[in-house]
Amino acid sequence: MAERKEKPKPCPSGSPAWMATFSDMNQLLLCFFVLLVSMMKMDITESQLILSAFQGSFGVFQGGKSISEGRFANLGNTLEALPSTEQGRGMAKAYKQAVSLFESEIKNRKVKIDINERGIIISLSNDVYFKRASSDLDIDTARTVLEKISLLLTKTELSDKQVRIEGHTDKGPTDPDGPWETNWDLAAERALNVLKYLIDFGVNPANMAAVSYGEYQPIPLLNDDTEEGMARNRRVDVLILRD
Repeated sequence: MAERKEKPKPCPSGSPAWMATFSDMNQLLLCFFVLLVSMMKMDITESQLILSAFQGSFGVFQGGKSISEGRFANLGNTLEALPSTEQGRGMAKAYKQAVSLFESEIKNRKVKIDINERGIIISLSNDVYFKRASSDLDIDTARTVLEKISLLLTKTELSDKQVRIEGHTDKGPTDPDGPWETNWDLAAERALNVLKYLIDFGVNPANMAAVSYGEYQPIPLLNDDTEEGMARNRRVDVLILRD
């Protein structure tokens, strides 16, 4: 007589017991690391600047090479010891110095200071520092600011950095009967005048360059159709370049 085969036992409904325990453990670990990070004293500006130095090194960034060869390339150092990280921290420190130095001008909206992957940007409002409808710098108004910029570029760790003076205008056309045929010409002349004064105040001319963007590099997300937007786009940026 043939043996009767036992019917297979039905699978129990729901998740296995071990899965619930494993999920609880993962949630506890996540909470632990969130608390750990929240208690750390993190410098946001420094962290962002250091990460920007490695664009292309990690999967979340666009294109580019991995970490380039440098003086630690073959020494097996950790990521925190690489030269670009040191440069990022140095620029973050210099940014804090600049914000402290221009504290009163920033409060009065005469100067705006920013930092990004290009370097430290000190923006001077054309409406404050240039005579109306002119490329002539109002030196009586601008002297203190230019002296502070020259101090940053001669007496701090920024003294060996390359500096680019960038002229910008709003999108309004120039006066056809005026001395500037286009906004390029106006922005270029204003940038050159700032450059010349900085050289007079002691900045190394070998580190300097002047660039005109005219109306074609407006501030991102700023409406250039309003009077306020046009005023903010009329500016000269002193860009202290990263290495």
